[in-house]
Amino acid sequence: MRRSAARRSVHQRRTDRIQHPVAALDELLQIGGGVGDEFGDGDEVIAADDGEHGRVVIGGEEVGETHPSTLPVAHPYAGLVTYSPPPPDPRYASPLAQPAHAVPAVVPAAPLAAVPVAGLPDVPRAGRSASLWLFGLLGLVLVALAGYFLTFLGAGASLLGFVLALIPFAVVIVAVHLIDRWEPEPAGLMVFAVAWGAVAAVAIALLFDLGVTMLFGPDRGVTRELLAGIVQAPLVEELGKGVGLLLIFAIARRAFDGPVDGIVYGALVGAGFAFTENIQYFAISFLEGGVADVTGTFFVRGILSPFAHAMFTAVTGFALGLAARRGGSGSRVLGPWLVGMLVAAVLHGFWNGSAMLGDFFPLYITLQVPLFVGFIVGIIALRREEARLTRTRLSDYAAAGWFTPQEVDMLATPAGRREGIAWARTLRTDRSQIMRTFIRDATALAAARQRAVSGRDPHAAEDERVLLARATAARSALLAW
Repeated sequence: MRRSAARRSVHQRRTDRIQHPVAALDELLQIGGGVGDEFGDGDEVIAADDGEHGRVVIGGEEVGETHPSTLPVAHPYAGLVTYSPPPPDPRYASPLAQPAHAVPAVVPAAPLAAVPVAGLPDVPRAGRSASLWLFGLLGLVLVALAGYFLTFLGAGASLLGFVLALIPFAVVIVAVHLIDRWEPEPAGLMVFAVAWGAVAAVAIALLFDLGVTMLFGPDRGVTRELLAGIVQAPLVEELGKGVGLLLIFAIARRAFDGPVDGIVYGALVGAGFAFTENIQYFAISFLEGGVADVTGTFFVRGILSPFAHAMFTAVTGFALGLAARRGGSGSRVLGPWLVGMLVAAVLHGFWNGSAMLGDFFPLYITLQVPLFVGFIVGIIALRREEARLTRTRLSDYAAAGWFTPQEVDMLATPAGRREGIAWARTLRTDRSQIMRTFIRDATALAAARQRAVSGRDPHAAEDERVLLARATAARSALLAW
C-alpha cells in the first residue's frame, strides 16, 4: 500500500514536471536523496537499456520506458521524464515551407558529460557580416552628403532637421527591435542596413534627380512635378534601397534565413533613408516657412507616417526573404527581388499620389491605416511561423537527448521565455543573462538546423557544432550549484 501510494506520488510529480517546466528546473536544483534517487522520495530511480528501449525503474518496479536516445547517462534531467517523440521530419509543412535541396543532416548524439564553459567557440562570422571596406565607402559618401546639406541648407537648418528626424527614426528602430527579438540579426548587418539607407540610397536618389535636372532643366511644370513625385521618386528610391537589400543578401547569405529577416533588413534600410530625407524636408520647411511650416511637415512625416519608408522597403525584403527560405541563391533571387521592389514602388507612388492629387486625410484614414494594420497582422503571423519552426527543429534535438521536452516548450514560446528568465533571477545569483544567452543560442541553433535539414547551407554543420556546445554550457551554468 505504501509503495503504491509512493508510485502515485512519483507519477503525480512527474506529471507536474511535464506541465510546469520551470518549476521542474527549480526542483532539480533543490532535490535531495542518494545516488539514483532523482525524486528525493527514497525510491531509487534506475534508467536501464535493453537495446531497443530504455526502462525506468522506481523502487524496484518498472514504471515506464524511454526513447532510446533521450536519456544519455549524464544528462542533467535523466529520470525526470519519459518522452517518446516522433521521428524527426525533415520537412516543415507551412505556406512558407523550405524544400530540401540535399540530403538532410543527421542530429549528432548528445554528450555524456557537460561541455566546459571556458573556451567556448564563437559562431563563425563568415557569411554574417559586412566588410569594413563597405563601411569605409559609405563613410566617404557620408562626407559628400554632409557637404551637400551644409552648402545648400546651412548648418542651423540642417541641425534642426537632424534633431527632429531623430524622433520618428527612434520610433521605427524600436518597432524593428520588437520584430527582431525572436532571432536577432547580427548587429553589424543591422548597422550596415541603416547606413545604406541613410547614405547610399539617398545619394543614388539625389544623383538621379541631379541628372534629370541637368537633362531637362530646373523648371518644373505641373506634369513634371507629378511624374517626379508619383513615378520617378518611388522607382528610383525603392531601387536604391533595394540594391542595399540585395547586397546584404549577397554578402551575408547565412544571416538571411527567411521573410522575417528580410522584413527586418528592409525596414532598417527604409528607416535610414527616411531619417536623411526627413532632415532635408524639415530643414527646407524651416527655411521656407519658419516654425509653422516645419511643425506641419513634422506632423505629417514624423507623427502620421514614420513607418512609410520602412513598410515600403520591407515588402522588398519580404520577397527576398521568401526566396531565401525556399533555397534561392544567385540569379534565382533576382526575380522575387524585382517583384518585391516593384510592389514597394507602387505602394510608394500611391502614398505620394494621395498627398499630391487627393484629399490626404480621408485617404489616410480609409486606405493607409488599414494597410498599416494589415502589415502588423502579417508580421505577427510570420513571427508565429518562426516560433513554430523553432519548436520543430529543437524537437529534433530533444529526440536525440540534447534538450528535454520542457526546455523546448520554454524556448519555443514567448511565455516560456519570460518564465525562464524570471526563474533564473531567483537563483542564488541572478542568472537571467545566462538564460538569455541560452535562449539566443538555442534559437540560432534551430535556424542552423533548418539550414542543415534543407541542405542549402554547406556550413550549417559547423554552426550546429558551435551552438550545441554553447547551449549545453549555458544550461550547465544555469544549473550549477
